[in-house]
Parts: sequence; structure tokens; C-alpha cells
Amino acid sequence: MSILLIPSNEKYWSGRTDSETDRAAFRTHQIIQFSEIKESATNKTCTLIGFSSEEGVRRNNGRLGAAEGPNALRNELAKLPWRLPTDCQLVDVGTVVCENGQLEQAQAELGAVVQKSLLYHTKPVILGGGHETAYGHYTGVRDFLGPDAKLGVINIDAHFDLRGYDEQPSSGTMFKQMLDADPNVDYLVLGIQEFGNTDALFAEADAKGVTYVTEQEISTSLLDDTLQKIQLFIDKQDAILLTLCSDVLNSAYAPGVSAPSPFGLDPLIVRSFIQTVASHKKTLSFDISEINPSLDHHNQTVKLGAYLTNEAIFALLGGRIT
Repeated sequence: MSILLIPSNEKYWSGRTDSETDRAAFRTHQIIQFSEIKESATNKTCTLIGFSSEEGVRRNNGRLGAAEGPNALRNELAKLPWRLPTDCQLVDVGTVVCENGQLEQAQAELGAVVQKSLLYHTKPVILGGGHETAYGHYTGVRDFLGPDAKLGVINIDAHFDLRGYDEQPSSGTMFKQMLDADPNVDYLVLGIQEFGNTDALFAEADAKGVTYVTEQEISTSLLDDTLQKIQLFIDKQDAILLTLCSDVLNSAYAPGVSAPSPFGLDPLIVRSFIQTVASHKKTLSFDISEINPSLDHHNQTVKLGAYLTNEAIFALLGGRIT
């Protein structure tokens, strides 16, 4: 059974309309376009790509429901004001759906769509899905760059996701898969939970040369210290891939994730990380994963995820809120 890119259903893109003609009053549902990936002459286009998968979460014995994340995020993104110039575009190209346990095939399909987006000079923004989303995202970026470019993977996450995959890959193995296969990948994790990772995983991170900043270090030190570490990491790379696992957020703000974090990060800190990384000229793409609407409370996690995704879109396109 082949994996296909399913066109987006426009019903998810609706919301309040303040004006039919004044673009300054438009919301995202009024500017969104639906099409196949087309070349951008201005480099001012983001392609939204859904990845409806929770197979990796299932294999990792997590709580299911993340496959509904892409459309839930679309529904909240639709309502947000659009505050970018007229030469900036947002195009929804559809969703890769993982069915019948075909995770590896779905990741390969996602990679092909991400690669095509980059080849056509647009910025991919992937709406997951379990965090297995990140591996398909990575394969597309790597295929676009070629094997020799230094690729920095920045993961905002409570977990290393460096587990072994002798039996099968899952939502807990992606970054080990990258590091094992690719000598030109460098890995930075922001928000690691001291009690969310075993000693074996910390040892694996050290053995692989992973750079990481724990949640406690971020929460108890000046934010500028972490932002400086991010900049030093970026300086060593040719290109950057940014991925957000929503379980990094404090569960008081984000209960609707597969693995809630009581000691997670404040959303404003995560927002600062996204703004810093996504606005850098080396950053090619962004994904958000592990939004689980079935576990949410009054849609607060989905809404927060949409706001953080919107920050990434604005930063990737060079937007500034004044």
C-alpha cells in the first residue's frame, strides 16, 4: 500500500472575518492557499505539511491521539491575524497519513515532500503527528543539502529520544538514527528533564557528543545564557533544522501531549527559542509534534501549539511584531 499526500480539507480553515477586502484586517484563513508545491520567486513562502502519524508513539508505548494533531493545529492557526507583507505566502500542500503501521514509508514520503519544498525555495513547516515526524523531516532536509553539509538539529524537548532501535524505530529513537547514520549531524536539545531520561540515555548523549541544556538550567539561569549557547551551536553549522516536541512545555499550559511534563518549560521561554532559531538565516524548516487533542483541556494545548507554530512561520519569513 503506497503512502500519499492527501489534500487538505478547507473546512479546517475558517474563522472570524473582519473585512473581505482590507488585508490589514485579514486572518490566516483568508490568506491560506491550497495547492501542490510551487516554486517561490521571493523565498517568502511557507509550505504547511501535515504528518498524521502516531505509529511511533504506539511503538514507544505512549498515549495515542497525536495523529489528529495536524488538523487541530490548522483549525487554530486559521483564526490568527495575518501580519506579514503581501509578498509573504502560506500554502497548505496537504497531509502525509501513516496507516497500517507503515511508519518508515510515511517518513520517506514526508522527506520527499520536505525536500521538494526546499528545492522550490519555500520554507517547510510540518504539523505532526508523534515526534517520529522529526525523522522524516530530517531525511528531506539532508537529501536537499547533500551528504557533506554540516546540519545542526535543534530539538526543543524534555527527552533525548536516543533509544535503541534494534527491534524497530519509534518516537523515541529518531535522533540516534540520525547520529548513527550521519557523521555531519550535530544535535542540540533544549529543555531536557532530569527525571525524564534514564542514566543510560544521559550516557548515550555524552557518548554521541550531544549538546544539551536541562530544564532546570534554563529555569534557574539567565535566558541570555541559553540563547548564547544556541548561537554558538548555530555558528558551527551550515544549516539548521528546528523541531519542537510539545511535551517540553509545562503540563499546566500543555496537558494535551503524549508525555506531560510537570517541570516543563514556560511557553514564553519556548517562544524565545523559536524566535531566535527560526529567524536565523541558516534555519531551513520547522516541525511541531506530540500535540494530542484527545488529551487536551478546553483546547488549550492545541491553541498554544498554533501560537508557537505561528511564531515559527513569522520568523522563517522574516516577520517582526512591532
